[in-house]
Amino acid sequence: MVKNVMPQTAGFESIQTRHHSNKLWTWPFIAAIIAIIALGVISLFTGVYDIKGQADGKEMFFTTRVPRTLSLMLTGAAMAMAGLVMQLVTQNRLVEPTTTGTIEWSGLGLLFVYLIFPAPSLLLRMTGAILFSFIGTMLFFLLLRRVKLRSSLIVPIIGMMLGAVISAISTFIGLLFQMTQNIESWYIGSFSNIQIGRYEYLWIIVLVTVLIFICADRLTLAGLGQDVATSLGVNYNRIIFIGTALISLAVGIVAAVIGNLPFLGLIVPNIVSMFRGDDLRSNLPWVCLLGMGTIMACDILSRVLIMPFEIPVSLILGTVGSVVFILILLKQRRSKRTTR
Repeated sequence: MVKNVMPQTAGFESIQTRHHSNKLWTWPFIAAIIAIIALGVISLFTGVYDIKGQADGKEMFFTTRVPRTLSLMLTGAAMAMAGLVMQLVTQNRLVEPTTTGTIEWSGLGLLFVYLIFPAPSLLLRMTGAILFSFIGTMLFFLLLRRVKLRSSLIVPIIGMMLGAVISAISTFIGLLFQMTQNIESWYIGSFSNIQIGRYEYLWIIVLVTVLIFICADRLTLAGLGQDVATSLGVNYNRIIFIGTALISLAVGIVAAVIGNLPFLGLIVPNIVSMFRGDDLRSNLPWVCLLGMGTIMACDILSRVLIMPFEIPVSLILGTVGSVVFILILLKQRRSKRTTR
């Protein structure tokens, strides 16, 4: 899709040594699984409602706490995977659904669904979000093809500018049709309203994970650029289309069920790539685990910082993500200086 955007030292050469250096079942990976389980247990027993001392505590536990914890895990995996695939196909470490306008397109899709259907079901909202996020992501990729890129910073800048335009359109439509409340509630990404019957569509993310794993080698080759991928027998345009569809599916589901979760797809893939290179197949389990752990830790913080009140998890994610984003920018600038 984009040539010469990612530095040559980005680590794509790890494809050749994957089976030797990127073993999955290591002690660090097992420790990461144990940490995720521990965070899940903490999440289950964190909250204002006393599930041990109340008569309906057991019912509340399975009605709200279990669905919330499962939603956190599925959502964390989805957004982290979307960021990883997007970084591969654009050859840029600074892109993810928040910095490419994909999440804003999802919001616009939700708004259009509300305009057409006064009381849309979750399935309708999800369909609108997936459709618009796919259209927006494809437009972003087409725009990149027509822009001459001299710096990796230009890609997220273009994405954020495009996202700002789409967000402004959504705000205008919301004001025009008196639907600003729908927009505001969507931008506040939170798990506080998750319960049985309101999260089950997130299980589609498991299917998305399987499909990404099946297409992992082709997506990794696509990340090497169109010329290299084509010379190795990969249909570049087709794999970009598949990658975009998978990204849109994951982001659209999360946007419809949870809302806006900024920077999660930026933080996790970058941390994993620092230690393991850029092979999608071997990195995918790590990305899923770290995505789960990151969002669960942020959600637990959101519940305990000002208890009995709850901070939207998007606020904590946005704060942490913006700091990490700045650190990545500074690191890239430092690496450019040392290579000159």
